[in-house]
Amino acid sequence: MERDTKINSPFHGKFGPLLIAEIGGNHEGDFEYAKKLTQLAIDTNVDYVKFQIYTGDTLVSQLESPDRNKHFKKFELTKDNHIYLAEMVKEAGILYTSSVWDIDAMTWLDKYISLYKIGSGDLTAYSVLKKTAEKGKPIIVSTGLSSEDEVLKTIEYIQSINSDYKSSEMLAVLQCTSMYPIPSADANLNVMKRLKELTNLTIGYSDHTEGSKALNYAVAIGAEILEFHFTDSREGKQFRDHKVSLTPSEINELIQEIQLINELKGNSVKKPVTIEIENGHVESFRRAVYPSKDIKAGEVLTENNLTVLRPNHGIDARDFDKLIGKTIIKDVIKHQKLNWNLIE
Repeated sequence: MERDTKINSPFHGKFGPLLIAEIGGNHEGDFEYAKKLTQLAIDTNVDYVKFQIYTGDTLVSQLESPDRNKHFKKFELTKDNHIYLAEMVKEAGILYTSSVWDIDAMTWLDKYISLYKIGSGDLTAYSVLKKTAEKGKPIIVSTGLSSEDEVLKTIEYIQSINSDYKSSEMLAVLQCTSMYPIPSADANLNVMKRLKELTNLTIGYSDHTEGSKALNYAVAIGAEILEFHFTDSREGKQFRDHKVSLTPSEINELIQEIQLINELKGNSVKKPVTIEIENGHVESFRRAVYPSKDIKAGEVLTENNLTVLRPNHGIDARDFDKLIGKTIIKDVIKHQKLNWNLIE
């Protein structure tokens, strides 16, 4: 599978849409398991392997949400762990990124990241947006939980920090619904078209459905980025994210589907294709004007003595009206090919 080099955008992937496999918190704080998942993700040949960088105390209030604070503390990896995983991804020739929920981590993580991801929960965290935009790297923003107005205001805010983010090669927006899992009716893939119309930025889809159908359909209707959770297996897993995660074999199937979708899309120039021409269908499927009965020399051509039939030999069917009222100068028989030398 060769990399598509037609578009040199940071949001363009090997197979067309940028493919981001999010390990996120699926390692559940187990570094050895994180390494295993990372290698499996690398082996799928996605464009990006993605993580989440946080500590419980820099993400969730101990007082207002103690249970959630404990949850994220349980799922923490150390700075050295994250650096190891980032280097592991980069050394394999795959791109690395993360939702950086601990802003202080940007100081040591930035050199590994070629683009930043803003998760849905941080769409309104303007201080986080500011620190991220100041890095000047491409940004992808997920839009779960948000209204259209909130999305537009966040985009406007990011662009106010750095006008480079007015470019579709610097800022991307993903349709997302922040539940795990969601029913098909809540995917709302058409939001992508609306966001494209409103922003003219790169658009895509961050998936929380079960399976990969929504991702396939998102590509078919124009997604330029696909983000999906990744795991080795969903069996026996309690953490919710595993349920909406793709396995390695499912990513391979997704890539095959994307290649088929791209092949089916073809290009936007409408013209006869080689197979139609080589098989003679331009002539054999189209009609020409023929006599519908024997016509004697000197007779006037009318709708009663002409018809249109396949193949398109002689006078094209589009010239039917031009023949009406003309005179035939030689005898012709029913269904005989006509040409303009017989007409005056």
